[in-house]
Amino acid sequence: MLEIGLLLLSLGIILLGAEVFTNGVEWLGKKLNLSEGAVGSILAAVGTALPETMIPVIAILFGPGEEGHDIGIGAILGAPFMLGTLAFFLVGVAAIVFKGRRKNTDFMKVDISTMSRDLSFFLIVYSLAVLAAFLPTHNMKLLVIIFLVGAYGFYVWQTLTREDDLGEDHDLSPLFFSRKSPDPSLNKVLLQVFTALVLIIIGAKVFVGSIEHLAGIIGIPQFVLALIIAPVATELPEKFNSIIWVSKGKDTLALGNITGAMVFQSSLIPALGIALTDWNLTFAAIMSVILALASALVVYLQLKIRKVITPYSLMTGGVFYLIFVVLVVTGVIQ
Repeated sequence: MLEIGLLLLSLGIILLGAEVFTNGVEWLGKKLNLSEGAVGSILAAVGTALPETMIPVIAILFGPGEEGHDIGIGAILGAPFMLGTLAFFLVGVAAIVFKGRRKNTDFMKVDISTMSRDLSFFLIVYSLAVLAAFLPTHNMKLLVIIFLVGAYGFYVWQTLTREDDLGEDHDLSPLFFSRKSPDPSLNKVLLQVFTALVLIIIGAKVFVGSIEHLAGIIGIPQFVLALIIAPVATELPEKFNSIIWVSKGKDTLALGNITGAMVFQSSLIPALGIALTDWNLTFAAIMSVILALASALVVYLQLKIRKVITPYSLMTGGVFYLIFVVLVVTGVIQ
C-alpha cells in the first residue's frame, strides 16, 4: 500500500511538472523565435528526454559488469520502443477523448513536413543503429557512431533553419512564474522550465523506485524491467505534455514532443551504447526494435500516402506494444 501511495504521489508530481513545463517551454520558444515544430521536436523532446539518458549511462558505467550492460542496452532500446508504440497510442486516444475541445476530430492538425522529417529520420537512424550490432568489428561500429551523431546534428540544423510557421494558435497562457506580466523576462522563463524539469525528475525517480519494488515482488527479469518498466516509468509520464497539448489542439507540439524524442533516443543514445558496450542484441531487443519500427512505419505511410495522420493510426501503436507484452507473458521472450 505504501508503494502504491508513493506511485500515485509521484504521478501527481509529474503531472504538475508537465503542466508547468509545457507552459514554460512554449514561452521559451516564443522568446527564441522558434516555430511550433522546433519547440516540440527539439526543446520539449530533448528537454524531457535528458533525465532518461542517465539510466543507461549509470547502468553501463557503474553497473555490475555484463548485467549493467544488459540493463543499459535495455533502457536504450526501451525508450524508442515505448515512444513509438505506447506514447503514440495515448496521443491517439487523447485526440478522441478531447474531441469536444478540438476543431477537427478526423485527423491530427500537424505540419506534414515536420512529422515526415521526424519519422523518416527515426526509421533510418534507428534501423542503422540496430544493424550495427551485426557488424564484425568495433571499428566498423565506430563509423556508425559518427553517422548517428552527425545525423542528429543535421536534424537539429534542419529543424531550426527550415521550419515554417504553422499557423497554430499562438495565444499563450500567462507564464506561471509571472502571471501578471504580458512579456516575462527570459530568466523567469528559464527558471520555470528548470523548476518543472526538477519536479519531473523527482517524480520520475520516485515512480521508478516504486515500480522496481513492485516488479521485484512479482519477479520480472532485469532486462524486461529495463526494456519496459523503466522507460514507461521515466519517459511516458513526461509525455503527459503531449496529452496536454492535444487537449489544446496543438498537435504539432504534441506529436513533435514524441517524434523529436524518438529521433534523439534512436541516434545519440544508441551511439553512446555502441561506444561503451559490445552492442550485442538479444532476441527480445531485436523484437522491440522491429515492433517500434513497424508502428512508426504505419503512421509514416499514412502520412506519405494520405497526407494526414489520424488518431486511429496512432492507436495501432498500442497493438504493437501489446504484442510485445504477450510475447513476454507467454515466455517467448525471456
